[in-house]
Order: sequence, then C-alpha cells, then structure tokens
Amino acid sequence: MHADLIRVRSLAAAALFTLSACDLVAQTPTRTPLEFDKREEMIPMRDGVKLHTLIYTQKEITAARPFILNRTPYGIGASSRAMNGPYADLADDGYIFVFQDIRGRFTSEGQFEMLRPPRNKKVKGSIDEGTDTYDTIDWLLKNVPNNNGKAGMLGVSYPGWLTVMATLDPHPALKAASPQASPAEMFIGYDFHHNGAFRLSYGFEYAAMMEAGKELKAFEFDKPDLYDWYLNLGSLSHIDERYLKGKFPSWTNFATHSSYDKFWQKQSVTPYLTSVKVPMLNVGGWWDQEDFYGPIKIYETLEPYDTKHLNYLVVGPWNHGGWNSASGGQKLGKVDFGSATSAYFRKSIQAPWFAYWLHGKGTLTLAEATTFEAGSNSWQSQDRWPPKANISNKRLYPQANGLLSFDAPSERGEAFDAYVSDPANPVPYRARPILPSFTGPSTWGRWLVDDQSFLKGRNDVVNWQTPPLTEDVSVAGKLTAHLFAATSGTDADWVVKLIDVYPDKYDADSTLNGYQLMVANDVTRGRFRKSLEKPEAIPANKVEEYTLDLHTQSYRFLKGHRIMVQVQSSWFPLIDRNPQTFVPNIFAAPDSVFKPATQKIYRAAGKATFIEVPIVRSAPLVP
Repeated sequence: MHADLIRVRSLAAAALFTLSACDLVAQTPTRTPLEFDKREEMIPMRDGVKLHTLIYTQKEITAARPFILNRTPYGIGASSRAMNGPYADLADDGYIFVFQDIRGRFTSEGQFEMLRPPRNKKVKGSIDEGTDTYDTIDWLLKNVPNNNGKAGMLGVSYPGWLTVMATLDPHPALKAASPQASPAEMFIGYDFHHNGAFRLSYGFEYAAMMEAGKELKAFEFDKPDLYDWYLNLGSLSHIDERYLKGKFPSWTNFATHSSYDKFWQKQSVTPYLTSVKVPMLNVGGWWDQEDFYGPIKIYETLEPYDTKHLNYLVVGPWNHGGWNSASGGQKLGKVDFGSATSAYFRKSIQAPWFAYWLHGKGTLTLAEATTFEAGSNSWQSQDRWPPKANISNKRLYPQANGLLSFDAPSERGEAFDAYVSDPANPVPYRARPILPSFTGPSTWGRWLVDDQSFLKGRNDVVNWQTPPLTEDVSVAGKLTAHLFAATSGTDADWVVKLIDVYPDKYDADSTLNGYQLMVANDVTRGRFRKSLEKPEAIPANKVEEYTLDLHTQSYRFLKGHRIMVQVQSSWFPLIDRNPQTFVPNIFAAPDSVFKPATQKIYRAAGKATFIEVPIVRSAPLVP
C-alpha cells in the first residue's frame, strides 16, 4: 500500500554529482575556453566487457602528452566541462583527458557491484576495478596517438576509491595517482557507517539512487522535512517491507551485515595497502560531510611503506570535493577562510604535482603534509601527519556548572551530568526542515559548518565550555574523546562534538555573533565498545569508558572565542535511531523495543570524561 510513495524520477548524471563526486563543475567564467577534439570508444576489458569511454585531445596540439584518467559510476555526460573547470590548470600543462563509466553504469557493459573488492588473483580470469583500469591504460597507450607513455589518475569520492584500486597492481605507465576523498573502511568511517552506527539518510538515499537502474534515479519523498519522514517510518525493517522489496542489493547488505563481519572486512582497502607503487597525492577536506576518514587513513596506512617519499597529503577547509569548487573555496556556508583555497590547491599544488611526475617539469617542493589551519586561515607545511614536533597532548575536562577546563577535575564521588534520550524525539543533526541529500535545494554539502546553537533549549544535549580564551589555542593532529558514561538502557549511541564558540559580539562579521562551529565530531555505537565484530549489550547503569576517534584537525581557536564540548545520544536522521534496548540486529528491531533511557556523563576524578587534544606548543597550553 506504500508503493505510491516510491515515486522516482530520472536525473541528468551531471546535475546530481556535479559539485561533489564527479569533479565536474561549471566553467570558470574569466577563462578563455580551450577547445578539444572528442573521441568516443567502447574499450574492451580482458573478459570481453566493453566500457564506455570519452577521450579529449586539445585541438591543434600534436606534441606527445600524458593521459589524465577519471573513472566513475556517476556518468561522464558532462565531462567536456572539466577541462575548462576544475581541470583548467592541468589543461594548461597539456594532457589527453580520459573519462570512463565503470562496469554496469550508464552505457558501459557488465554488472555493477558497489565497491567491488579486489580480485582473488588465484582465480583465472578474475577481474576488479584495478584490472579494468590496467586494461584501459593499456588500450589507450596503443590506440591514442601522440601520447608520451605516461598516465595519471584522479577522482573524488567513489572515483577516488577507484584511483586507489588502480594503484594496488598498477599498469607500468601509471606514474601518478591522486585519490581524493576516497573511502577506506566502510564500517568505521565511510558514508554508510561511523564506528558501527548506520548513516541512515545518506545510506538509504544513496542505495536507492544507485540501484534503481543503470542511470541515477533519486528517491522522491512525500514530506518536506526528512526528519518527519524517517521518524514516521519507525523501525528500519519497514524500509524493505514498504519500499525496496528486496530489490536493492546494497540495502539488503546493510540489513543483513549489521556488524563488522567478513562482508565489510573484504571491502576495507587498508589490508591491501602494503606498498607505495605509485606517487600518491591524498586529498581531503576538514569539513567533508561524506569521506573525511578515508584520505587520512589511506595516507597513514601507506606511511610505513613509503621508503621513497612518494606518499603525500593535502587537507584544506573544504566539504566533499570542495577543492574543485568554481567559487574558489574562500567560504563554506557562512565561514570565511580568507583566501581562494580551492583555486590555490588546483594551481599551486595539484597541477605542479602532476606536471612533475607526468611531464618531468619543475622541481617537487611540496611538503609531505600540507594542511590548512582555519582560524588563522593559513597553510601549514609538515614533514609528517600528524605532526610530532612542537606538540603537547593536553586534556580538556568537563567540570561542574557547564565549565570546560584543561585542569583535571577535583570533584569526587558520583559527579555527572545527565539527560534523557528518547527515540521518539531524537536530536536533529541540523536545523529543520532537513532536505534530501542529493536533490532539490539541498544544503547537505555544508551541514558540518552549520551553527550548532540551533540546539539551545533541548534538554537531551549537554555541553561544557571554557571562559573566553585569553590567547590563541592551536591544535594540530589527532583528537580523541574518552567518555565515561552510563545508560539506564542496554544500548546507546554517543555523539561528541568539539566546537568553536564565537564571541557574542563578533566584530569581523555580525552574522556570526555567538556562532557555534563544529571543529571535530563523530558518533560511536555502544554495542561495539569492545569489538566491531561481536556486539554486546551494555550493562544498565554501569559506568563504562568509550573511546571515540574524533580524527585529526589543524585549527586555531582565537583569543576571545570559547572552546565547547557537546555530547548527545542521537543525531537524526543522519544516524539511525538506537532503540536503547539491545537487540541482535537493529535493522530488524520491532518498533516496540525503542525506549527512552537516562544517560549520565561522568566528570569526577577517577572516571572523568576528557578530550585529548594536540596543542601546538608555540600557542598557550591553557586559556
């Protein structure tokens, strides 16, 4: 009876992922457009499947040039715009640009498999995304004239992951690769899960869109506010029952693999990263709403094997793919970073890096880690990430009366702050109405810089903050939350945020008066506190320690600002509701098991919650 609510509509491929995953943005308005000859091919793979490919060669240029390859599941219909958009600085150096639909997508042949794992090389004739890239490069070298025998590859998000796959067993001609916002661990820090907590709105909408057909089709909701739609849905079991009917493999996999089992383990890229065979430029954004964990994880995993200094990292003040923004990357939402950071990256980092490896031009002066420090709004060069020199790890402790301090608490006994978490009234992850991620006037791309003060007045969120800082405080490196907490239920989610609270009167921009900017955040699901593979119930009313990776950051809290830590137990519908009653599989939980629970965050000596922060020693250690 719910079939009439499933209404889907076809979307032009370029329109949907233009600004996030496909690297294709509008033409730079001040640029004199370069002209290219376009060639369309169906390139055969080793198993006979043919992949739809577009090849662009600059008109009237006959000199031998390297290839730049982008492979994607999102469609290549708008690829002609790239050379005068985000790839303009690359185009100035001269490349043959190649765009390809992967297996089973759009007009490419074969069967699409979401995040196809690396092949078993012992199986004769086996294929994966790496072999398809190898075969593509091999064909290009033999069939496209005036190439110099070298190829580079880049892509954002899924195309970034495809880039990583190409480097595991690379074609000898692949001389440079830039995985950008690539996923790495699908159950730990990807679009679909964070530390075992399911990313509901993104996971459902993405699966429905990608598997409704070979082209992109977005699920169309019948309510203007997705908070209401998902809340009225009830248990996740109703999604397949009412809408998907077992016809969407990714959703079936979500529902049947609710812990870190072999299904998710084989999709992890990190076990395969045991050598650096190709120079790597890993790129990420501090406010990437989809894949921040991946580029950092890939860089860190490769580091022990990087004996030839081929592994690089760049992280800027961007959302997902924001380094390709046509606007230049000076602002994200209301936050101004003081310069055109995206334009700087493309011209001064990405283009010279590829020119060095593929053209043999210039000298490589790029630091191993180049990070943007928001607050001071400056680029920082490091010999490693996270940095070790000039860093002191300090602890921020919640105290009584909502105070946050670098001083350890002196309270004894049962000091805690408490709130009631009710699955019938979950905390929204952003101000309502909450819009679909991919369609219409969506602002999904900037939600991580949304003002968190919209939560004022809710009694199911607790926060602590410092007094106004008397000097700047800079952090650079890994942030970790150690939460000592108890719940009256038998399962719980814990969301922790580190927030920069602007002054009530902010002279630089009055629209940011009292603004609360998330600097770092994440969620963990209590059932996985001991093991992602073997979830277990939480003993009711027992204090447990939950360690939560808040990832890395380079950020300066300015004098006069406050540092805030915020904790809550729902983040809806970004994260699915925890029933707060332990069940074997939340995807199959009946509506009846969703119960309110009292949550206590402890702050007394001996079991004091704290956030470990890496303080740059040139900045003050305490406010």
